[in-house]
Parts: sequence; C-alpha cells; structure tokens
Amino acid sequence: MTYAKAAGKAGGAQGLMKSKNSKPEEIRKSNIQAAKALSDAVRTSLGPRGMDKMIQDAKNEVTITNDGATILNQMNVVHPAAKMLVELSKAQDIEAGDGTTSVVVMAGSLLDAADKLLIKGIHPTSISESFQKAAVKSVEILTAMATPLDLNDRESLLKAANTSLCSKVVSQNSAELSPIAVDAVLKIIDPVRENNVNLKDIKIIKKIGGTVDDTELVDGLVFEQKAANINGPKKCEKAKIGFIQFCVSPPKTDMDNQVVVSDYSAMDRVLREERAYILNIVKQIKKAGCNVLLIQKSILRDALSDLATHFFDKMKIMVVKDIEREDVDFLCKTLGCRPIASLDHFTSENLVSAEMVEEIQTGSSKCVKITGMATPGKTCSIIIRGSNKLMLEEADRSLHDALCVIRCLVKKRFLIAGGGAPETEISRELMLHANTLTGADAYCFKAFAEALEIIPYTLAENAGLNPIGTVTELRNRHAQGEKTAGINVRKGAITNILDENVVQPLLVSTSSIMLASETVRSILKIDDIVNTIRG
Repeated sequence: MTYAKAAGKAGGAQGLMKSKNSKPEEIRKSNIQAAKALSDAVRTSLGPRGMDKMIQDAKNEVTITNDGATILNQMNVVHPAAKMLVELSKAQDIEAGDGTTSVVVMAGSLLDAADKLLIKGIHPTSISESFQKAAVKSVEILTAMATPLDLNDRESLLKAANTSLCSKVVSQNSAELSPIAVDAVLKIIDPVRENNVNLKDIKIIKKIGGTVDDTELVDGLVFEQKAANINGPKKCEKAKIGFIQFCVSPPKTDMDNQVVVSDYSAMDRVLREERAYILNIVKQIKKAGCNVLLIQKSILRDALSDLATHFFDKMKIMVVKDIEREDVDFLCKTLGCRPIASLDHFTSENLVSAEMVEEIQTGSSKCVKITGMATPGKTCSIIIRGSNKLMLEEADRSLHDALCVIRCLVKKRFLIAGGGAPETEISRELMLHANTLTGADAYCFKAFAEALEIIPYTLAENAGLNPIGTVTELRNRHAQGEKTAGINVRKGAITNILDENVVQPLLVSTSSIMLASETVRSILKIDDIVNTIRG
C-alpha cells in the first residue's frame, strides 16, 4: 500500500488534495530508499567479522578498508539524500572518530522504521518529534548504564583501544598498536586539567618496509626526510639545533631577468661572490655553535645549494632541508625553539639542545630522529611500518581510530559494554517506556526501539550466526537483568561481554544515536527536491 492510499484511507482526502499529497510522498519514499541503499552497502563491514571493501578511484588507485567514513567518502554518491549519510559519517568521524559504520547502519534502520510508520498514516512531523524524544531518552539510558573511568587506569584504556582495532584489517596487530595509541595520548595531555586532545600533537609518519609489528612510538621528533649532507655527519650527540626560514643559496632578483656574462673574469667574479656570500652564512651559523641545522622548504629557490652542502660537510654541521610549512608549528612545539627568519638573529640563545640527532634506516628509506630534548614539548611521533602501501594506509586509519577512542575517553570519562549490549538494553528500556505513553508517540518509540536492534542483528549476521535466534536470545538475557550481555563473536554465543574486555567509550554511542536521529529527522522533513540547475 502506498503512502498516498494510506493517507487517503486515513483522512479520506479526495480530488485536489489527493494529487497534492502524492508528490511529497514520492519524494520521501525516494529519499528513504536512496539512504537505505547506501546504509546497506556498508552494513557488511560492521563489527569484528565484517568484510572489507576494495575501492578503486578514477586514477586506478586501490584502497582496502572497512572504515565507514573512508568507504562513504570515496563513493561517488549522486542522490542528495544519500549524500546526507556521507556527511553523517564525516560528522561522527569528527565528533567521536570511531563508530562511523554503525552510525550509518543505524540511520538506515531508523529510516526503515519511519517508512513503516508513514505507511500507517502517521504524519512525518509527529514521527520526527517522537524520534527526537526517543534519542534523548536513549542517551539518558546509556549514561545510566555507563561506568566511570579514571585516566590512570591504563588497563581499561587498552581494552577500549583493542575493541576499536578488533574490527580493522590490522586486528591481529592490536596488541602492538593499542599500547602505542594509549601512551601517545597520555603523553601529550595532563589528565587532571585537560578534557580534550589535539591529535595534531601526534605526528604520524608512514614508511614502507617491515611489518605493522615494527610500528614504534618515538619520544621525540622524526622527520620524513633524510639528512641533506653528502659526506657530512649522520649522527650528532649533544646537538645544538637551529631552525631557519631563510635560504642558504645565492639570492635571486625579484623580477625575472637574465644576466649576460661575456668574459671569464666576470664569470669568475660571479662565482667568487656567490662563494663568499654562502661562506659568510655558513661561518655565522658555525659561530653560533650550531651543529644541526633545519631548513624550511622554499618555493622560490633552492633552500640549500650544492656549494652550501659542501661547506656544511666541511664544518661538520648536519643539515635537514625541505621541512614543510605545516610542520613548523609542531616542530617548534616539540623542540621548544623559535624559527629564525634572518641571519642577523642567528645567535646561540635562539638554538635549542638535544641529546641525540641521528639518521636511521627505516625499510628502504632513511629518516632523521631527534631524541632527548632539553625543553621537550607535549608532543610525540609514531612511525608506522607496513609491507605495502595498502596495508600502510589501513594501519594509519586504524591507529587514528584508536587514538580517537582514547580522545573520547578523555572528553567524556565513561565506558560502556560493546558487542550490541548497549543497543539491546536501550531497545528494551524504550519498549517499556513506550507502554506508558499514548497516541502516536507510543508507536514511534516502539519503532525507534526496534530499529536499534539492527546493530546486534548485523553483528550476528556478519559473524555467520543465526541473526534472529541470536537477537531473540540477547533480548531474553537483557529481560532477565543481564545488562552487559552481548554477542561474543569469537565463541559464537551470548556472554557477559565485559569478561571478554569488549568496551567502548560512552561518547561514541551517544553521539552516533544523536547524529543518526538528527539525520533521519531532516530526511523526513524534506517533501520536495527543487532543481536550480539550468540545462
């Protein structure tokens, strides 16, 4: 039965009003179907036994991932309502960083529930308002069942990071990656005062070669570049580091012009001037006592000429060039130094000291590592290793998700059970609450409660269990008062999920319910699509 017929039966509207009502119904139906199709596409990649997607872009580059935000971001989505789900997964990625697949699956399920309510003849605005109330109630239920967390409790933080990594391609390396994620976040914050984490203070460097096991956390600074010296020092103890923003190469004129040199003596003079100019810069750098020089990347000319490299080699000064502009803030924060913009300011008080600067071999390439800073900032670096590009990219995304999970716990210090337990508990509580309500609200609350069961259903389905039997058993356990009963994918049964150490931050679940219901509400409120593209 179409919405128009249902509306016709409900209100008995005939003639003009009937044709007026049918277009919004069609538009709504088209929007819901498009969004549901998109959520079904990523549904198979939910949970620890979820499948991965191989994405091929226009340049024929391949990505293998099961991170919901990455999959949707790379999909070429045309339908405007389906684009809203892509934005939804981006919003969840920014807000919580994890749960990007489940938020889209939940939105698809809520749209399905709304679809059935519309067929019953309930007005979209009523559904929308009831869903909002149900979402607020769900967050209250979740907060009531959460357990507070102390950031000094390293075990719990590791459990949360492990749970996040379990569903990724690199799940077998979670034992190595979880401690790295936890230590990195705890190193850059003061748990007592701060309640947010700036993930830009953790620099992640990807190097091909080795395996994901070789990933390491460096208490210091790592550059992707190798040392620019040819015969100069590759290792420097008790280093005095200077960071310059000017070039050590012959100056260029502001305008584009040509100088014609006709005889050898003039040519000699040009070369002599150039040599004297560069030697003066190098001598002044040496005079300040600097033995490690960092040079910012220059667009207009070479930051470092061959002649300058030769002089630096002779003076035993280690040089790292081509430092990106966006890395400058991180570098200054880590070393506690100030960038030096002109030669006049290159003095010993503007230098910073470090215990060790060395060039290390990582796989097929080299990079420079600085450790033991005299004035260390609250930052750290992580070198991710992988046998190929696909694995490396996926390890980077997975580690980012694990870092985000720890960030969520710093923001909102509560943990809840995973494995479909919170969703089943909300569903049960909302059902009981719906029995106390009257009118359309009661219908909508029940539909919302049933829709949340998509998460345990999908988890069971992806793990190869019987989804209907598993969800029924899960419901039964929760009705008996086992609030933390969830789907144990490893054993293929329903167990107390906390015994399996499957936990997740409260913020991931609350933000996914709020964001999913907001998106569903805005899709329901749309009754027409107006095209302003002139053909």
